[in-house]
Amino acid sequence: MKVELWWIGKSKQPFIHSGIDLYKSRLKHYCKFGIKEIKDIKQSHKMQDAIVKIKESESVLSQLNTDDFLILLDEKGKIFTSRAFSTQLEKIQNQGLKRIVFLIGGAFGFDEKLYLRANLKISLSKMTFSHQLIRIIFLEQLYRAFTIQKGEKYHND
Repeated sequence: MKVELWWIGKSKQPFIHSGIDLYKSRLKHYCKFGIKEIKDIKQSHKMQDAIVKIKESESVLSQLNTDDFLILLDEKGKIFTSRAFSTQLEKIQNQGLKRIVFLIGGAFGFDEKLYLRANLKISLSKMTFSHQLIRIIFLEQLYRAFTIQKGEKYHND
């Protein structure tokens, strides 16, 4: 099974790239891991936010397979502790899926079509983070989840 993190738009800051590279190299010891950067829709002064969300959603949906397990990282999602997230991830892994896709949306969030397609929605916090920073935060939590599953010492209760 492959685990992928998708996001919309480029990672802009060097420290974001460094953090992504760090956790990407760590994750390869636990799963087949990949990252997909989906081109963002440039908003003209005439284009409404809702249109941007629709176009970004269409782009995501066109790249998903019908049997992919899609998890949206969304402020309206369920909040887990690190241990509970690890347990939830393990349950999903045990379903015999080919691919789990975690998706970080664009600046305006997700269109309704993505909410309908999603198998699960999770929130990393009640706080709001930049779409750039959440990439590193989520990768760290994904890495932590795998170390919890393996009983490694990375996570301290």
